[in-house]
Amino acid sequence: MSLNGDPLDEDYVRTRLKQPPFVTIDGVLNIRDLGSYPTADPSLIIKPSFMYRSGEVSGITGEGKSQLKSLGITHIFDLRSDPEMAKWQSPIPQIDGVEVIHAPVFKNEDYSPEMMAKKFKLYSTNKTEAFMELYTQIMDNAGPSFRTILRHIRDNPNSSCIFHCTAGKDRTGILAALLLNLAGVDDQIIAEDYALTRVGREPAREKIMTRLREEPLFASNNEAALNMFSCRPDTMLAFLSLLKERYGGVEGYLKDVIQLTDGDISTIRSNILAPRTS
Repeated sequence: MSLNGDPLDEDYVRTRLKQPPFVTIDGVLNIRDLGSYPTADPSLIIKPSFMYRSGEVSGITGEGKSQLKSLGITHIFDLRSDPEMAKWQSPIPQIDGVEVIHAPVFKNEDYSPEMMAKKFKLYSTNKTEAFMELYTQIMDNAGPSFRTILRHIRDNPNSSCIFHCTAGKDRTGILAALLLNLAGVDDQIIAEDYALTRVGREPAREKIMTRLREEPLFASNNEAALNMFSCRPDTMLAFLSLLKERYGGVEGYLKDVIQLTDGDISTIRSNILAPRTS
């Protein structure tokens, strides 16, 4: 699989999207089950069909809503901010029997033209150091948002949920990494899960490029726009190192920034694990 922003082979994408951990919800891109990954304990895996990650769900169709319900998903957590949804005309959908909870990572002022230009400039470089600056911003701002989702997982061990941002890559990828890391999933597996967004977003390539061309930075710089598609495993590996060095590991982050207790963390870990059956 290409790790840069060049188009992927259509046959490869079509085949890969039909394989786990990807699942199908019509109108939703880049959706996959975080379950079934092995952990450091050979007798335990991540609980299947319990936590899902995806890109925005605004375009979900009637068929997609039925598929979502068939997966047992009862809660959707939307990590996007109001200005983000307004800019791309992608509001929160109404889905009977499913609670959609708005849990933005960033405040509205973080989407000022000046702040967005700075973020896009960092993204466009495709440098690991730039992503670490961006991911630190996410981590430092995500306390209330991530706390909402983690408390839900703590209190609802039998209620499946999905969390998403716009592309399902950065904010979503960091939360997924925190959960998998907490459960003892190997760093390399977490990095490979992160990289799958490269496949998950490919069907929306033209839509994404059209959006990017509305931004001055990308309108005249196609290479910078293509860099927005990259999802390199080493970026996630660098983040996991950052998590240890800056925040004292996942438990340190959950206690100091998310403000969870040792008991909360123990319960969350227990709720996202399941016995290996084979």
